[in-house]
Amino acid sequence: MNHLKMHSLNKIDENVSKIAALFPNCVTEAKAEDGTITKKIDFDILRQELSDTIVEGRDERYQFTWPDKKQAILTANAPINKTLRPCREESVGFDTTENLYIEGDNLEVLKLLQETYLGKIKMIYIDPPYNTGNDFIYEDDFAQNAADYIANSGQTDEEGNRLVANTESNGRFHTDWLNMMYPRLKLARDLLSDDGVIFISIDDNEVTNLTKMCDEIFGYQNRIALICHKSRASVSNDKIISPNHNTILFYSKNREIIEANRKMIGLDPILEGFDLDDNDGKGAYRLVPVDGPGGAKKGNPHYEFLGVEGYWRFSKETMQEKYDAGLVVQKGNSLYQKYFKSTAEQTRRTSTTWWDDAGLTSSATSKLKALMGGTTFDTPKPVELLDRMLKMITFQDKDSIVLDFFSGSATTAHAVMQLNAEDGGNRKFIMVQIPEETDEKSEAYKAGYKNICEIGKERIRRAGKQILKQVQNNKEKCHKDNNGVLGASPLGEGVATNEVGAKGETSPSLDIGFRVLKCDTSNMEDVYYSPEDLQKQDLFKNNIKSDRTGEDLLFYTMLDLGIMLSGKIETKKINCKEVFCVEGNYLMACFDDSVDEETITEIAKQKPYYFVMRDPANSKDGDSLITNFEQIFATYSPDTVRKVL
Repeated sequence: MNHLKMHSLNKIDENVSKIAALFPNCVTEAKAEDGTITKKIDFDILRQELSDTIVEGRDERYQFTWPDKKQAILTANAPINKTLRPCREESVGFDTTENLYIEGDNLEVLKLLQETYLGKIKMIYIDPPYNTGNDFIYEDDFAQNAADYIANSGQTDEEGNRLVANTESNGRFHTDWLNMMYPRLKLARDLLSDDGVIFISIDDNEVTNLTKMCDEIFGYQNRIALICHKSRASVSNDKIISPNHNTILFYSKNREIIEANRKMIGLDPILEGFDLDDNDGKGAYRLVPVDGPGGAKKGNPHYEFLGVEGYWRFSKETMQEKYDAGLVVQKGNSLYQKYFKSTAEQTRRTSTTWWDDAGLTSSATSKLKALMGGTTFDTPKPVELLDRMLKMITFQDKDSIVLDFFSGSATTAHAVMQLNAEDGGNRKFIMVQIPEETDEKSEAYKAGYKNICEIGKERIRRAGKQILKQVQNNKEKCHKDNNGVLGASPLGEGVATNEVGAKGETSPSLDIGFRVLKCDTSNMEDVYYSPEDLQKQDLFKNNIKSDRTGEDLLFYTMLDLGIMLSGKIETKKINCKEVFCVEGNYLMACFDDSVDEETITEIAKQKPYYFVMRDPANSKDGDSLITNFEQIFATYSPDTVRKVL
């Protein structure tokens, strides 16, 4: 049986393999610090492969750089020995929900998600620290060791916390912020599906640097737009110019795919004004001009038709065909095309870069205060803003996964649940937030919220109940409007109208639950990663930490094997042993200290795709047990992939 890796994906090895596939002559071998021989890239040869002239030295070039940028790249690529531990007591509908709320440093969480969610996220939205001089940022200890960095920069607090204030007096003011953002965005890009996009809210303090950074990470050609979101209505009279907007950076993973699907990306169509109908079965329509906007500059043809001369949308042949079919009509000296409502309903409306109807920060604050029963979070994002993004990007893919790794007050989760209620979708959210402590003088702290995660989780609980109540009210209204006959839900076809269960569970058609997972140290003792220290240990000592449960081990197993963390989990007893079954029998796992042959036989007969257990080699009869277990699987389920930890 092979061992699980028990660490996140090593992006460096993956990148080396990609380069080796393209340029095998650039791969060489070198001795690492511990004396082992590893594959390395010969960058001199690689530079030459990518140049059509002789490369002799470092030429000047256009580039965007800052101190410790190379270290930021290494930080993104380096693996970590961390895990995600489930917390049932803080979850809602743990066994049925497909939503996730993850507490922890988002850099570590993004690394842990790399294998399981690689290329699976349709939309990412983040609202990171704006670097205003009053923000807290993540301290990732770049370039220097921890002691040197603390001594030289003073960027940790008295308790050594990694989330520290980035003040304008700090000599590394922009550098620290860039080093915080770069590895996180680099990892986030890998999680996007090929048709995936990312939206990032920012203000003027770092919009220039962030745009250059995203141009590098996502590619300039994948920059869709810089959107102006009107976030404030009142005027700041203490400013030269009142800052009333935030900028939203909008990038794609692959612009060509987005462009090919452009007509299905946008806003809801306007369905007013379709008040004409020829009673020919084609339905309601309205008339739109046929003249070609932009004239010759846009390549529109110029000719005379029915005595009217001008630039037109169609060629003369097409115009004649549409006229003969009754689709083009003449009104005086103008020509019009019939635009049918049925067509409009299937077409998305193109958005502009000016969003003045996507909610204000002040109204978002008031609504959150009403929901939570008091002020708990400063400057939350409006649900309307996220709703607009979700409708633009997930109109077709209503089963998509949405990620927010600076989730704050969890507006993104609220918007996902609300839109699912409206259109019957089954979008899933993944919220990631570090448990940043609330100020002891704040209303949030006085209300019992000790950190931001507690605010976010409670907001999702309350929003979910509120949305479900709205669905139920609309169902009752629909009954009355139809004289007691249930018609289509005004919130959308297929919307759930169930009651909330005792533990918060709901029908899969409206998921208002979430699984809470918390980023923690590895499930394994340090000696697991340092086998050279075994001589100091009992040879047969268990390498798994004593405080870890079977469910703790299961979730890291799911991460290691690339199984969705929202997968359905069942627990059954086989010969008095606890056996976890994920997504039916796709994964079966038993983490009891000792597993006998009878139990293994029963598991093998169920033919799981994966089977995972503790490493029996840690016991005195380990080698013989492994041999027997392998023989059992060879007999009953030879195709099962067997792993141990």
